[in-house]
Amino acid sequence: MSLLNQRHRDIAGLLAFLVICLGISAAGGAATASSVGTWYQTLQKPFFNPPNWLFAPVWTALYIMMAIAGWRVWRAHGLRGARAAMALFAVQLALNLAWSFLFFGYRMIGAALIEIILLLMAILVTTVLFWKRDRLAGILFVPYAGWVAFATILNFALWRLN
Repeated sequence: MSLLNQRHRDIAGLLAFLVICLGISAAGGAATASSVGTWYQTLQKPFFNPPNWLFAPVWTALYIMMAIAGWRVWRAHGLRGARAAMALFAVQLALNLAWSFLFFGYRMIGAALIEIILLLMAILVTTVLFWKRDRLAGILFVPYAGWVAFATILNFALWRLN
């Protein structure tokens, strides 16, 4: 493959990862929008609940980092060469989206709590698998793991208070 073709393939791959991750983000955002201004406002919240305006920029940055991490692993190893890592990447994206529907769409705080624990486990395993294949990809997942760990604690507190 020529250098120019390789560059086109890399750019197309990065765009595909960005479209997938930001598409998941948009779908989750649509589920969230259905309740964030209404039902969510009525919940008792813990003292450490962040302001609503913080969530969109944090999640946007995290989804971009996820896309870059996934792309780096794909670019270096391909789907076959990193089969388990890429499968876990897809699983954690699906679990991430499912949480938005459970918590905000269906307003099932307890079910969302169970689901976010599974999500956090999938993120941690994905982080390790990415780290082994591309150190920067693993590092790019660390803020995501930290944010979801915080979100898990927040979900637990919301479940207890409501």
